[in-house]
Amino acid sequence: MSLFDQTQAVENHFAKSNPNYLESMFGRTDLAPLWIADMEFKIAAPISEELKRLVDRGVYSYEFIEKDVVQAISDWNLKRHQLQLDTSSFLQVPGVLTGISILVRELSQEGDGVLVQTPVYHQFFKLIKSANRTVVENPLKIQDGKYFIDFEDLEQKFKSEKVKLMILCNPHNPVGRVWTKEEMMQLNHLANQYGVTIISDEIHSDITFSTSKFNSIASVDTLQKHIAVIGSPAKTFGMHSISNGYLYVPNEDVRQQLKSIIGGMYLDHGNILSAYGTIAAYTKGEAWLNELLGYLEQSNQWIKEFVSNELPAVTLFQPEGTYQIWLDFSSLKLSDEILQHLVVDKAKLALTPGNWFGEQHGQFMRMNIASPLATLQDAFYRLKKAIDERDQLTELKKEASKGCCSC
Repeated sequence: MSLFDQTQAVENHFAKSNPNYLESMFGRTDLAPLWIADMEFKIAAPISEELKRLVDRGVYSYEFIEKDVVQAISDWNLKRHQLQLDTSSFLQVPGVLTGISILVRELSQEGDGVLVQTPVYHQFFKLIKSANRTVVENPLKIQDGKYFIDFEDLEQKFKSEKVKLMILCNPHNPVGRVWTKEEMMQLNHLANQYGVTIISDEIHSDITFSTSKFNSIASVDTLQKHIAVIGSPAKTFGMHSISNGYLYVPNEDVRQQLKSIIGGMYLDHGNILSAYGTIAAYTKGEAWLNELLGYLEQSNQWIKEFVSNELPAVTLFQPEGTYQIWLDFSSLKLSDEILQHLVVDKAKLALTPGNWFGEQHGQFMRMNIASPLATLQDAFYRLKKAIDERDQLTELKKEASKGCCSC
């Protein structure tokens, strides 16, 4: 049995299973919570041991080790992704969304366009709108069952929509694409041509499967113009509630501008538990991560086969990265409301509604698969039962209508 098959009940107020959250979003609490993008797995032992060491000291004096943290991040990216990063180009922030929010506000003006590629992580919309910037959508296109960047539409939006910034999601949440080197180079070329700065959210960079290779914006940015949000261990190591974020800003002038703002608001003072935990993760967590990736690939394979054999009306977009899967239910020919009823009230699953990621995606749902395979299997058996019962009811209604006559 894999360590990722094991579960342990602990006292908690975890968001994904919090009854108040489930009730407010799904209208009931008796659901399998597979909606939020975090893990059910215990984190790597070296991280826990390091956190325990700090707690056992019993002293929490000021302690600043940011240089050690960014060195660990830099060394990890060189080893893991063959990505050479200058440690002097990092800036620490409390979290990834905080960092992106600061970048949007500092590198654009109110009314400027900020481009996103829908369907995309829903918090991007919030941080753009809250800064009084304009959301500009470059919808991804589907070809042969796979999502691609629509570069023709992208260039048109760069030309005509007053786009100042682009928030790139790589690997992409929720569709699971890991952008190729060629796609990244073409994107970089167009952004440079039209004076657009790319903010690349790379928090899922380490959750990349064996069929793909992660390519950071930093690896193709020859002008050192673009910014990678590159240093959070949250998704990689399950440290969602105890991680800082790190921006990689190679342009000296921009980095000094951001450093002044971040430092002036004292947002660069990281939690020491997060700092030492991050070092432990990147220096001692690789074996755990390799086992995790193998486990996720096996889970993906089971899901792929089950959907193909048992749920032919549901389309699965096979992920190249992240531990989310993107499901298309449109072939069921249900309204968005009835689909939600089927999944939530009949299958009793809490999946992330597709319209969170773009208004036109009400027939889609995202499922988090960073759970034991048995949990995922139970979820898909529930989903199949709900769909089968609906199909049987539809057939009975059709037969009844055939036998009915009007006089």
